[in-house]
Formats: sequence, C-alpha cells, structure tokens
Amino acid sequence: MDQKLRLKRKKRIRKKISGTSDKPRLTIYKSCKHIYAQIIDDIDMKTLLSASSIEKDIKAQPPFENKTNMAKHIGKTIAKRAIDKGITRVVFDRNGYVFHGRVKAVADGAREAGLTV
Repeated sequence: MDQKLRLKRKKRIRKKISGTSDKPRLTIYKSCKHIYAQIIDDIDMKTLLSASSIEKDIKAQPPFENKTNMAKHIGKTIAKRAIDKGITRVVFDRNGYVFHGRVKAVADGAREAGLTV
C-alpha cells in the first residue's frame, strides 16, 4: 500500500519536474539500509553522475552515527562531483518520498557543498 502511494506521488511530481543540460535533475532512491543519488539530464536521457552509500570509498569511511548522517554525506559527495563537472544548479526530485529525514539530509548536504538545489 505504502509503495503504491509513493509511486502515485512520484508520477505526479515527474509531470512537473524535468532535468535539462543547464539544470539537471537530482533524484534519490532509498532502501532500508542504503541511499542512492543521481544527477540526470532528461533531454539527452543520460545519467551524468551518481553517488551511493554502497561505494567502496564511502564504505571505507568510519561508520556513520545513523543513516541520516550517511545521507548528508552522500549529498555532499554528489555536490562535489557535480561542481567538478561544472554543474552548479539542479532540480531536486524527491522521487515520491516525503521531504524529511534522509531525503532532506541529501538536499541539505548538497546545499552545504555549494550546489543550488
């Protein structure tokens, strides 16, 4: 039931949000243990960047206190990678999730690292 409602919200959001080459879309996906973030250009249909909590360099970090801190770190990581590629502005796609907790932490981490979300 919960998944169906999230997918309904996702469709409703995606009707309004689209990433361009000037302002790509930052989308997130969260599972029970991990969080994933991607920057996507919807016009060219390409994933420009990605970051996730299952990457080796992030797993090599000392353990995080909780999943929210890990999500904030993922937001900072993807923002640094985006700025290195010349991307400074993105459209945030919460992917049907409610904007609090880990979803908000990714957006806050990206903003702290210098990305305009």
